[in-house]
Amino acid sequence: MYFQKKRCIAMLLAGGQGSRLKVLTEKTAKPAVPFGGKYRIIDFPLSNCVNSGIDTVGILTQYQPLELNEYIGNGQPWGLNKTHSCAQVLPPYERHDKKSGWYKGTANAIYQNIDFVDRFNPDYVVVLSGDHIYKMDYAAMMHYHEEHNASCTIAVRNVPLEEASRFGILNTNPDNSIYEFEEKPAKPKSTNASMGIYCFSWPVLREALLADEEDPNSSNDFGKNIIPNLLNAGHKLMAYPFDGYWKDVGTIDSLWEANMDLLGKDPAFKLWGDERSKISARNSAMPSSYIDTNAKIRNSFVAEGCEVYGKITHSIISVGCTVGEDAVVEDSVVMPGVVIEPGAIVRHAILGENSRICRNAVVGGAFAPGEKKQISVTAKGAVLEANAVLRPGDML
Repeated sequence: MYFQKKRCIAMLLAGGQGSRLKVLTEKTAKPAVPFGGKYRIIDFPLSNCVNSGIDTVGILTQYQPLELNEYIGNGQPWGLNKTHSCAQVLPPYERHDKKSGWYKGTANAIYQNIDFVDRFNPDYVVVLSGDHIYKMDYAAMMHYHEEHNASCTIAVRNVPLEEASRFGILNTNPDNSIYEFEEKPAKPKSTNASMGIYCFSWPVLREALLADEEDPNSSNDFGKNIIPNLLNAGHKLMAYPFDGYWKDVGTIDSLWEANMDLLGKDPAFKLWGDERSKISARNSAMPSSYIDTNAKIRNSFVAEGCEVYGKITHSIISVGCTVGEDAVVEDSVVMPGVVIEPGAIVRHAILGENSRICRNAVVGGAFAPGEKKQISVTAKGAVLEANAVLRPGDML
């Protein structure tokens, strides 16, 4: 079979268990978790690829892959099903050299798919994570990488000094060349945090992956092994500054916050506007929503296929949901297919797909200004019985 040579392809790491999202990822891979009313988390890096002119994406899956695989399909929603383009799902598989099985780390996941990358003989490979919410032009990053004749370029953003120890920190020269990488340092020397977005020259990365696999002491991880090893070997690594919106939605709090960042007249993260950075998703093909004359909706998203009879304030209501008469939804993320029966109250919560909040039940509670919010969560398909209470911070 003939494969057209590519200047750049993307490898999207989408196999993480997402354990910090707790009940939301018990039956769903983290990149397939709903976001923003009508999207899934993986829609963002996939759309970024297409918007950046990258038309070949390898998607490395592992944990709970069925729903994610079905969602990606042949890549049609993102225009990745055309001649000489693809969205290829790449699960672990048995190799002839027996060096296979479950992906042992981020670097090992790419190593196990060297043959896939070699088919396209790319000059560059962009390595991405499947659990971040952001818009980014990878083509501009690749141009920066090429312009500086780098072996690897890492997207970075400034973080508050008190948060820097949570990230891989890049210590750089005035020209943004990297001279030191520290993985979650106790005393960070800078606030340049790695975003886990890498642009590699493929020959360099290929050699580094082969060497890493032969090291019995390696964790097979980009941050812990590949990046430090390239630095130690004298390769030129560059930091690519990024000042746009970016959030790792790997926790309950960050997922709730990122959804809330979509709301308001001037939201922190704007989904609409520039056609060149449009986020595409698989269409649910549902009818228009019905909003009853007694319904009250303020500062909220209501996706298609919904029926709304109650009161919604500062919330995300996803496709196919029902909010019954005299029900109240405030400061909450309601995922697809949820039914909130009449008289139920939902505050500061994330309601998992197809869950049901029965008549007069209460989820979460209100918080005073400045008080730390505790997000209540229901799992996919969970049912909170009539008149029951799910307290702030609890999960069902």
